[in-house]
Amino acid sequence: MPTFYPAETLLIEGPDAMAFAHAQFSSNVSSLATGRWQFSAWLDPQGRVRALFHLARLADDRYLVLLRGGSALAMVEALRRFVFRSKLSLAALPLRALTTGPSMPLHMFGDDAGILSLGCDTHSLQITASEIGDDAWRLPQLRAGWPWLPTQRLNELLPASLSLQRLHAVAVDKGCYPGQEIVARLHYRGGHKRHLHSVTLSQAANAGDTLRDGDREVGCVLDVAAAHDGIAALVVLVDDVAAQAREGYLGPLDDGLKIHLDASWPA
Repeated sequence: MPTFYPAETLLIEGPDAMAFAHAQFSSNVSSLATGRWQFSAWLDPQGRVRALFHLARLADDRYLVLLRGGSALAMVEALRRFVFRSKLSLAALPLRALTTGPSMPLHMFGDDAGILSLGCDTHSLQITASEIGDDAWRLPQLRAGWPWLPTQRLNELLPASLSLQRLHAVAVDKGCYPGQEIVARLHYRGGHKRHLHSVTLSQAANAGDTLRDGDREVGCVLDVAAAHDGIAALVVLVDDVAAQAREGYLGPLDDGLKIHLDASWPA
């Protein structure tokens, strides 16, 4: 049977849409041109990632949010508390399917007969009304270090753990937004001790799993995808444990899990 990979999407539209998104989200929304997309995030006041998403500018006053984990309806309800007198509307869209499309320049956005395409370089991520989805896009995005947040990891991780500055999903040179003070402090003073890694696992794991070494929590699994050479995963690890890898191999951790570090990213 075909698999339905749901696209959790929402619309922000109205004369104040850009100003609202720029004030709430961590990326430099004001620099986003029509027909383009950027990574962005919505943080809580403690700097933890409430939502990670693609933000596409459909028109001067119209933005599409494609969540990388989480619920569009829940995000809309939470964002409405901050609208106040702003002239804009927020709406969660019906669930659609995510599919893999042909190569398309990174950060380009297209709409062809209702099929929305986000350029991801070697492929495109498409949002369609079909109930038939595929997951061919997951492995190249995992290998590129594009996080997908399982439900149990929402509201938990700091942007530095997810390498969001590398993806230009957080900006330290724009005005205030929720969590901005934490982002700036970690950027200028450092001190964060968890970072993102693309890995190959010795055995199956699930997105959201906690990684343990005895009584100590040493990281978590964000995403898992089948690869020709094993089980690929995107994980967050504490730095001192990652530093123990020998010839790229780490472990065994609890349950005999061994990890090969394929790529690692700074904040």
